[in-house]
Amino acid sequence: MAITLSIVIVIILFCNFQNKHLETTHYTYAAEQLGADLEGYRIVQISDLHNAKFGKNNQKLVDRIRECEPDMIVLTGDLVDSNNTNVDRAVQFVDEIVKICPVYYVTGNHEYWLEASEYDELMSGLTRAGAVILDDQVVEISRGDAKFRLVGLDDKSIADGTLGTLLNNAQNVAHEDSEKKEFTVVLAHEPQYLARYAGIGVDLVLSGHAHGGQFRLPFVGGIVAPDQGFLPEYTAGEYYMNGTEMIVSRGLGNSVVPVRLFNYPEIVCVELVGKH
Repeated sequence: MAITLSIVIVIILFCNFQNKHLETTHYTYAAEQLGADLEGYRIVQISDLHNAKFGKNNQKLVDRIRECEPDMIVLTGDLVDSNNTNVDRAVQFVDEIVKICPVYYVTGNHEYWLEASEYDELMSGLTRAGAVILDDQVVEISRGDAKFRLVGLDDKSIADGTLGTLLNNAQNVAHEDSEKKEFTVVLAHEPQYLARYAGIGVDLVLSGHAHGGQFRLPFVGGIVAPDQGFLPEYTAGEYYMNGTEMIVSRGLGNSVVPVRLFNYPEIVCVELVGKH
């Protein structure tokens, strides 16, 4: 019994470490169109939190985000979990990170699996906290004389023509430099539509949804991901297609499968630099 109990304790501690050991992954994105005033601009991406807790009131997670010294924080969906929903915890987390810098949010599939009352409570709570809900919206981000376009896709709009329409409309209302292609960052929860994003010619896509493949094995990578099945193609890291780069976050929380394996929760930090 003592041996069995020891084994059980070790397994519990191991699983807890796999689920709670935060990692920050740093990327550098070089853009030809980036103005000098945006040199070194940092975007921190938080994806697939699924109501997970990292310390009391998520303070450990908040502190790690602050350490990145971001200029912007983007939340790319599944902030809550539809199977174990805690709207207050999600809003409280956003209440803290808006104190660091501007926060932009797009929905994931779990937000649309909520009860209508929970969904409304979440959206109103995020708005009160000061986050910008960017579902099917385009905003211009500027610092000094430089700017770029930030596009958010509602999770229901990922697989249709919404992205192209949003960018065409933004281009039509642009001022005199409309002939010049503006650097564009897209927030889209699901990565399996890379061909669609690349077909429209966006520069950088920040995505999540795949949970890093849940279990990651050497020389194999992720084992299973939502909407991609076994041995999924897009689970974590950088992917390229026709001039478009997509960065996929491993996410932070779990949903149906409660344990990660060799797949630590991830904060993504992207630094923009000019291509010379």
